[in-house]
Amino acid sequence: MSSLHFPSRRVCFSFQDSIRAFLGHPDLPFSDVLDAETIRSVFAKHRCSFGDIYKTAIVLWAFLNQILSDAKQASCQSAVAKISAYYTRHGMQAPHANTGDYCRARAKLPEAALKELGLLMGRKAQDQVEVPKRWYGRNVYIIDGFTFQMPDTEKNQKQYPQHTAQKPGLGFPIARVVTLVSLATGCVVEAALGPYQGKDTGEAALFRSFLDFLKPGDVVVADRHYCSYAMICMLMERGIHVCFRNHQSKKSDFRKGKRLGKNDHCITWSRGPRPAWMTQEQYEQLPKSITLREVRYVIEKPGRKQSPYVIITTILETKGEKGASYGDLQDLYGFRWNIELDIRTIKSYLNVGFLRCKSPGMIRREFWCSLLGYNLIRTTIAIAATLYRKSVRHISFTSACQFVLAGWGDLATCRSQTSLLAYCRQLLKRISQCKVGDRPGRFEPRVVKRRRDQYTLMMLPRNDLRRRLKRGDNTFE
Repeated sequence: MSSLHFPSRRVCFSFQDSIRAFLGHPDLPFSDVLDAETIRSVFAKHRCSFGDIYKTAIVLWAFLNQILSDAKQASCQSAVAKISAYYTRHGMQAPHANTGDYCRARAKLPEAALKELGLLMGRKAQDQVEVPKRWYGRNVYIIDGFTFQMPDTEKNQKQYPQHTAQKPGLGFPIARVVTLVSLATGCVVEAALGPYQGKDTGEAALFRSFLDFLKPGDVVVADRHYCSYAMICMLMERGIHVCFRNHQSKKSDFRKGKRLGKNDHCITWSRGPRPAWMTQEQYEQLPKSITLREVRYVIEKPGRKQSPYVIITTILETKGEKGASYGDLQDLYGFRWNIELDIRTIKSYLNVGFLRCKSPGMIRREFWCSLLGYNLIRTTIAIAATLYRKSVRHISFTSACQFVLAGWGDLATCRSQTSLLAYCRQLLKRISQCKVGDRPGRFEPRVVKRRRDQYTLMMLPRNDLRRRLKRGDNTFE
């Protein structure tokens, strides 16, 4: 892809324009993450170049606009309207109002390019985190999974079947995602997507597919679902530390083992039966026993879960550069809740909970573009936090996204580098002031006050219900 210009009287949309709203100015932190050359090289690598009007840069810009905009404004028609407005404002011929050309151009964006670009943004942001801002100088990643639904089409059902408990025509195709999130930046640095059910589609299986990303010395934090003998051995073999909540099938006895302190001791786990997913050769390569550290604590606050948390970790030392105290491990596992908030942001604000495309290929494009948008906003937050000495986790994602969308058009009017830098700094200052509410000790009962209208649930396929209505039968059960 040698040229990024339209045949026009003036220079038109470029990759730099498509990411300018994310404030990647050369004089700001994380400038290497948000540079146009990275985007250009990734799309050139995947040979993505098409159209005279719908060039790669403007299609990516419109797609990101759809992802980050409010759900009511995220239609393909709204994307075409924004492209048309841009062309009209610059005295160029606007595209046809029909969305067909835009949708076809969007379908030509390579899935692999969107995935590589989205994850590359998260990884480059993590690489630029200063050592003092890491957990005892270590990279900490949090792992967790979630599911999302999509339109009930034949193609989607074929690749992402619905839940087996639902009758055909009454459910929605379901996909499963496992994400690896950086604690320091909040960016997604690795992810895997697959069907909801079937062979090697569980969270642990998807996690195993990208274990090679992790490096010796990294720390992985996860819930009890990942706490298995085989998983811990695979991570230990790579020199990776774990901090997992103990699986409910593992019984703890703090009277045994080497005592390190109150509710803190070293124990030995022995190799159990071979997991179904593991070959006999792989199983025999596992050590017959491993030494782990077990910590137990209770959160003694009103309204919180009073049952004890039992944490399993491979960090055996209690002091020194390679160690962690009882309180450090308690805090470390407490950070795991951040990924729950990150997943809520991805599913709710970015509308990934129910994607809208009608084919599996476009579903994957929509998902990877959503992660790209998420990482770009997270990197923008990291820039604001670095400049104004704030914590990344204390700046509102939603507010930052709204400022980015509001400033996207205004940045095009900044003609000089000086005015652009001044505008970026002002916008970043506003973003840094958007703090997440600090509500210590807050707890709420899990009940709803507002009464909502109750609609009749669909218990038969839609075509059957249409035939009933045609006969004059208004019963829907």
